[in-house]
Amino acid sequence: MAYLRPKRPAGRSRHAEYMITVEHLTKRYGTHPAVDDVSFSCEPGTVTGFLGPNGAGKSTTMRMICGLTPPTAGSSSVSGVPYRKLGNPGRHVGVLLDASAQHAGRTGREALTLAALTMGVDTREVPRALERVGLNATAGKRRIKAYSLGMRQRLGLALAMLGDPAVLILDEPANGLDPEGIYWMRGLLRDFADRGGTVLLSSHLLREVEAVADKLVVIGAGKVVAEGDKADLLAQSGTFVRAADQEALAMVLERAGLKGTKTTDGGVVVPVGSETIGRAAADAGLVLLELRPAGSGGLEQMFLTLTAGDSVKEAVR
Repeated sequence: MAYLRPKRPAGRSRHAEYMITVEHLTKRYGTHPAVDDVSFSCEPGTVTGFLGPNGAGKSTTMRMICGLTPPTAGSSSVSGVPYRKLGNPGRHVGVLLDASAQHAGRTGREALTLAALTMGVDTREVPRALERVGLNATAGKRRIKAYSLGMRQRLGLALAMLGDPAVLILDEPANGLDPEGIYWMRGLLRDFADRGGTVLLSSHLLREVEAVADKLVVIGAGKVVAEGDKADLLAQSGTFVRAADQEALAMVLERAGLKGTKTTDGGVVVPVGSETIGRAAADAGLVLLELRPAGSGGLEQMFLTLTAGDSVKEAVR
């Protein structure tokens, strides 16, 4: 097998060539399409939030990008080179897909030292790598089996960044971190991207993704349901509607063929303009208490709207 090494521009500027490209990726297990014709790209200098409910296909997509799961169809690459054909891939792409997938009997320092030897990194970088992720010398000497989940996440990040890669692919890296740790990680990823790095980040912590991401890719039932700049997508998140009679509202929207998602404050967000909803309510003689753009609900509301799989009638009851 031929192994390719993409050219890495000096200084890893914002104009670096390192980017992730996913083209028509599909993965079927029998007749079930876990991932169905997914395409998107992640550019240097940006953090791309990869979002979707459990079972939507996020982890499978990331495993295909990293060469761990063979696709049924389609392809993915880093700067035009499939991950499995990258020479010494840890020097180009830092990967954290499962923080628990580490040898429990080794110390944190041993794990990093072995990774450094494998990648040809100076082992003198190991203490600095531990310090970068907030693990002191004492923590580095402890065996990984004694680490908390948050400490394992930090060690996983240290391993991902040890080879000074230009690309990071991270699946739920904030899982197990306390609020201070989550804030720290946000700064770490933002700084990495601002220096020209490319980040693909999957997380259930929507508010943290909203705070750090430049672009969003939302996946539902194996398909991309939204992709683009964060600001643009949030501005198109639909219409918030609240009525005096929520049951009547559910029936009106259902008759109009509209789907939406119940909010915590007693309303429904529907992915159409306010005129459509207003006319349907007026024709039915329904009194509306609120009818406004839903953009103020932020990423959380947009996510719920885009990935809603039930009818409005089911959602509001």
